[in-house]
Amino acid sequence: MLKVRRSEERGKANHGWLNSAHTFSFANYHDPKHMGFSVLRVINEDHVAAGAGFGTHGHRDMEILTYVVDGALEHKDSMGNSAVIKPGEIQTMSAGTGVQHSEFNHSKVKPVHFLQIWILPDKSGHPSGYGQKNFSEQLKAGTLTLLASATGRDGSVKINQDTDLYALKSEDAGERILNIDPERTYWFQVIKGFLQVNDEKLVIGDGLAVASEQRLHLRWKSQSEFLMFEMPI
Repeated sequence: MLKVRRSEERGKANHGWLNSAHTFSFANYHDPKHMGFSVLRVINEDHVAAGAGFGTHGHRDMEILTYVVDGALEHKDSMGNSAVIKPGEIQTMSAGTGVQHSEFNHSKVKPVHFLQIWILPDKSGHPSGYGQKNFSEQLKAGTLTLLASATGRDGSVKINQDTDLYALKSEDAGERILNIDPERTYWFQVIKGFLQVNDEKLVIGDGLAVASEQRLHLRWKSQSEFLMFEMPI
């Protein structure tokens, strides 16, 4: 089963300083047909104006990942972490028993474009935690790069769920055959360029749910960037 979630079908919110597209139900956008996929609960594509951002607010029992596409995002939290997230990096925050944090555009002159991702944890009550790593060098190879996993294998950052998050960022066109586990589910999110998965053609902002498949043929054009999640059923 391959099911496309088209970019233009996503929920939209424009607050002036924030222009956001919601792949799944979020905030004032509610669609009972799109409440998430497997353990993937939120994919928000956000554009935040220069100098603007989200003031201090709280989360708990959620694995929150931030992937910056363009610009830089400034993060501060109640665990004492203060960082700037840039393209090529992944940030993870395990909200666990509770955490307060803020996110602001680090630039006073340029917008920031990023994806915020929420994944349901494998259980409630995990200790809150933080991780951040730069994968710029690995991504230059133009192949699928493991960013996050349950075990932190192969240098990825660790999250509290049986989920692998990969990214591909390629200057050149390419293709790859993936022999996948039909007992797992997969989600693709296109950030830039074009991706074809078997017969499904995806453009910027499109998502694709995959279940009960054994083989995927990926083809992408030059200057393409996308994420791939591997998750339990």
